[in-house]
Amino acid sequence: MILADNLVRRYGDVTAVDGVSFSIDSGQVVGLLGHNGSGKTTIMKMLTGFLEPTEGHIEIDGLVMNRDTRAIQAGIGYLPENCPIWPDMTVADYLDYQGCLHGVSEGERGAAILRAIERTGLTDRATDSIRALSRGYRQRVGVAQAILHQPKIVILDEPTNGLDPTQILQMRELIRDLATQSTVLISTHVLQEVQAVCERVLILRNGQLALDSLISELDKGGRLLLSVNSDARNVLARVRGIVSVEEQSVETGQVTYAIESTADVAHQVAHAVHAAGLRLYRLQPEARNLETVFADVNEGRIGVDS
Repeated sequence: MILADNLVRRYGDVTAVDGVSFSIDSGQVVGLLGHNGSGKTTIMKMLTGFLEPTEGHIEIDGLVMNRDTRAIQAGIGYLPENCPIWPDMTVADYLDYQGCLHGVSEGERGAAILRAIERTGLTDRATDSIRALSRGYRQRVGVAQAILHQPKIVILDEPTNGLDPTQILQMRELIRDLATQSTVLISTHVLQEVQAVCERVLILRNGQLALDSLISELDKGGRLLLSVNSDARNVLARVRGIVSVEEQSVETGQVTYAIESTADVAHQVAHAVHAAGLRLYRLQPEARNLETVFADVNEGRIGVDS
């Protein structure tokens, strides 16, 4: 459905995106995660045809960007980070105008507007001036215009920005609903949003793709934590399969190590510790989730430059 190959975007001497490649299958909900300035918005602008890559290739649903840009844009619903809306229009009038831009026929436009308003929780605000809406409701209007024409691909840049906790939960439900009919790509720097609605995460660091993983796979392949009563480096050095041993903490009578290995070595470690006469306090896999993985990526322990 979406193919990005070696995307590069430079602004003068500044490289905002540096050799990013990924593909997204139909029906996936993917989170594009990274700190502010990591290249998320630039990638989204390139995927939607609003910004040309300096280098690289984009293909969407069999169409090639720059050759078939208008056709690609017709099949995409896009919520920019700061969605341009006309404050003097009412919500319904604005969506009617957007329906014209999206090519929704006059006969189908009324039903499309009603459907978008209901899905984004704007029913009670349909006749209100956009100027009078709160930031959260304006964000909903932006989402409504993105889904008005029932696109195959929905790209949302910071969709929960400005929403209160209740509205965030409603937005998550909407994204899950969108995923039943569309491929959804969400850009955010909020870990909880990716954890709550996405099945896959792409983590950016310094304009490069540092990690591409299913959320369900993040807790696999973590390090083994070992706590013993004395220095165990020489003991662990003799265990086949161990790649590295990092001393994490030293307390009175207890040393904790983080062990990286090419296989499951827990049994061998336990046997080696026992054979050496050391006292074993703890031997367990290190708990990993999106938060710990994101921290590892941004501290350079995994991903690019690691």
